[in-house]
Amino acid sequence: MHVNGSIQFSITEQSAEQVTGEMPVQAGILNPFGTVHAGATLWFADVCATVLAFGGAQMTPGAAGFPLAINLNASLLGNQKDGLFRATSVFVKKGKRLSVVRTTVTGDNGRLIAEVTTSHVPA
Repeated sequence: MHVNGSIQFSITEQSAEQVTGEMPVQAGILNPFGTVHAGATLWFADVCATVLAFGGAQMTPGAAGFPLAINLNASLLGNQKDGLFRATSVFVKKGKRLSVVRTTVTGDNGRLIAEVTTSHVPA
């Protein structure tokens, strides 16, 4: 069996305390049941959290201090077949050695899709 996918999203807002992103629900992220694959939802949440933890620094290959995720806890609470997912990442703890970020993913009409908490250390 051969499976092919594609995840696309945009960071729509970024500040020192919050990152917001949007990911369209499209064919490349759907599971065999026609809803968004859990891995795509988690990937989206993790990248938004990583952008927040990295601050305003430019993300380039091999950049010093990249916020390596060391723990990820997720509750997958909903799903949908089309539309748009929105992720909002905020700090639970912002530290020099450890940062903890909570990312809420919502779907159409603000429906809760996932609550994801990640812990990051500088690599």
